[in-house]
Amino acid sequence: MEKKERLLSLDVFRGITIAGMILVNNPGSWADIYPPLRHAAWNGCTPTDLVFPFFLFIVGVAITLSLTKRKNKGDSDGQLMKHIFRRSLILFALGVFLNGFPFFELSTLRIPGVLQRIAVVYFFSSWIFLKADVKKIAWISVSCLLIYWILMTIVPVPGRGVPGFEPENNLAAWLDNILLGGHLWRYTKVWDPEGILSTIPAISSGLAGVLTGYLILNIKEKKDLLLYMFLGGNLLMFGGYLWDGIFPMNKNIWTSSYVLYTSGLALVFLSVLYYFIDYKKIKWWSKPFIVYGINAIAVYVLSGVMGRLFYLIKFDDVPLKTIIYNSVFASWLSPVNASLCYALFYVIFWLGIMWIFYRKNIIIKV
Repeated sequence: MEKKERLLSLDVFRGITIAGMILVNNPGSWADIYPPLRHAAWNGCTPTDLVFPFFLFIVGVAITLSLTKRKNKGDSDGQLMKHIFRRSLILFALGVFLNGFPFFELSTLRIPGVLQRIAVVYFFSSWIFLKADVKKIAWISVSCLLIYWILMTIVPVPGRGVPGFEPENNLAAWLDNILLGGHLWRYTKVWDPEGILSTIPAISSGLAGVLTGYLILNIKEKKDLLLYMFLGGNLLMFGGYLWDGIFPMNKNIWTSSYVLYTSGLALVFLSVLYYFIDYKKIKWWSKPFIVYGINAIAVYVLSGVMGRLFYLIKFDDVPLKTIIYNSVFASWLSPVNASLCYALFYVIFWLGIMWIFYRKNIIIKV
């Protein structure tokens, strides 16, 4: 494979995605949020539901690009697996830390989570990349989606007697309860949006990125790459729409139709960024997202810790976040606009912190 110039559009995509994560995770008030900034209540897909699968897709693309580069430098599969295992373990540990911070109640500590799912998807996608060729990777990805579909639609839920897709009546929720009871998402306590069984199709989200990485490395002409990404993304989206009729799109249980649709949309979005940034060289607007993307995991963890501290630090028994929100935003804006402006303020605040890191060349690698 020829050495290619760095894919700046992927860096920008990563930065946009992590900024989106921080935006939707930090509204001024959870009671006042514009509908596109909410997750779908159950079935369906809002813009907010795109953020996490987009990040897994980006992880997959980066796996192909970075591991290929390391292999070309002479790293053995054994050396790469040590690196993969170490990185996965750190990501998983950071996720558990973020779940428990600051009290770490071990009896109810949530084990699954966003970083934990990223860690598992990264590990298996990387391992599959090292052990399989591109055709086998495609078959594995499709097989994960089909197996999950069969399990969720054919296997009866123990104690219920029939398969189901309802929040408390599906095979994924049953397995989470059996294996992780007491350590699940505190808002449900009976199932987890990053649970065990639903990680199987999530691996396909990562593998979609891995396969995209193959396209990027092997298609020499930028016009051809752009066409393949755009058309391929639309085909995946169309497949997701078709599958939605019998296996509804659902982030909470990460359905197979949801994987196809979000992977397709991620591919289309990357193709659009690629057109403007890498093909047309229109880059003047991209620097803030590059700054965010360079320290993506670090800013996600640090912003999560600070968000938690804003609730815990109190003055006259009033949380610091409430003081800031009420005095700076809610005092003159409508509730929903005040909530949005607080979230934007939080994103811009962390952009400032990350810009300092960028200027000082501080890159926190996991």
